[in-house]
Amino acid sequence: MKKTISLFFLFFIYSLCFSQELLATVQVNSQQLGGSNQQAYKALEKSLKDFINNTSWTGKKLQNFEKIKCGFAIVISERVDNKFKGTIVVQAVRPVYNTTYESPLINLQDQRFAFEYIENENLIFNERQFSGKNLTDVISFYIYLILGYDADSFQSMGGSQWFAKAQQIAQNSQNRNFEGWNTVNEPRNRTMLINEILNPNWSQLRSTIYTYHRAGLDNLFNQDQSPAKKVIFDALMQLKTYENSFQQAYFFNLFMDNKSDEIFNIFNSGNNGPVNINDLKQTMIILSPKNIDNKWNKWK
Repeated sequence: MKKTISLFFLFFIYSLCFSQELLATVQVNSQQLGGSNQQAYKALEKSLKDFINNTSWTGKKLQNFEKIKCGFAIVISERVDNKFKGTIVVQAVRPVYNTTYESPLINLQDQRFAFEYIENENLIFNERQFSGKNLTDVISFYIYLILGYDADSFQSMGGSQWFAKAQQIAQNSQNRNFEGWNTVNEPRNRTMLINEILNPNWSQLRSTIYTYHRAGLDNLFNQDQSPAKKVIFDALMQLKTYENSFQQAYFFNLFMDNKSDEIFNIFNSGNNGPVNINDLKQTMIILSPKNIDNKWNKWK
């Protein structure tokens, strides 16, 4: 009997140490609705957190330090019975080798988030078909997007299998009377984003994401930063291939939005070794013109 209890205890401890792939926070904000039932939103918050963190998305068992840190912040602006509308902000970060620094992988706001939810219902996801309620579909789409971004940053094109799953969710969700999936009259929609990521025309950007993180950032905190800065510089300069096509590209502009602060800070030290900062400055002015005054023109 004691042996059985010991084995059960060891299994329990193992399960705690080796859980699923994400370390996610979830926030549901309903302040715009005034004095509505807060318990329902707390229940939704808990259900989503359990759903995200306890589902096996890749089949891998990871220790806590290996899991991807991410966050889902939902602001509910409308409610009619069990139908909700609002926005969702999705964020994820990537650790940088041999440092405590965490690099932003993705940070986006989706303003077309509508779903149906009954308090305390089980959240079930089936990648082969649309759920009918859009809640787990949107959340799962962004989870696979996060997994894809993370894998791409560690291995060239390593996220393709997870991006493919996100694309399947987008295809399942077409023409289901929920906003955010349709490629017509909905700029910066989910389907557009995932289709661009998997489009071979944007493979150079995915290659840049890998080189930037794995060969660049992961070596940036060595005593001599010059080689890592040169790698990051070369990777960013490869993006000039998109100078005539990036304007309406969700994938490209999301990368620039997420990375502009980091890119600026990397090369703002005044000690850039072999990097031609003027060439980089001119490239960034072209590819991220909204940051000309607050970032690129400040480089010396």
